[in-house]
Amino acid sequence: MTTTTNPRVLEHPARDRIRLEEVLHAFSDAVRLQIVRDMAREGVELSCSHFDLPVTKSTTTHHFRVLRESGVIQQVYRGTAKLNALRREDLDALFPGLLDSVLASVDAQAGREGGED
Repeated sequence: MTTTTNPRVLEHPARDRIRLEEVLHAFSDAVRLQIVRDMAREGVELSCSHFDLPVTKSTTTHHFRVLRESGVIQQVYRGTAKLNALRREDLDALFPGLLDSVLASVDAQAGREGGED
């Protein structure tokens, strides 16, 4: 018997499977940091189309996949929209202070570069 996977159900690591090195890898790209920063600022689920990113649609898809597979974000389909939420509670429980420190550093860097928004 063949099992078919539902393409509308996305795989996410369980909290106890989130690894620091994968989270740090996810944070190692400027576009992904922009996504995380925007999600933290908004504090609600956001559709992929909410983000104005300086990359192609396929590259955007890649960045969201890296964030999801590392455990940084949760993605769910609601109707035709794919919504994204920061897994702040999981990240804070596993790596206390990491997310806040990264976000503060990103904000400080943006300020130094004149990119404060």
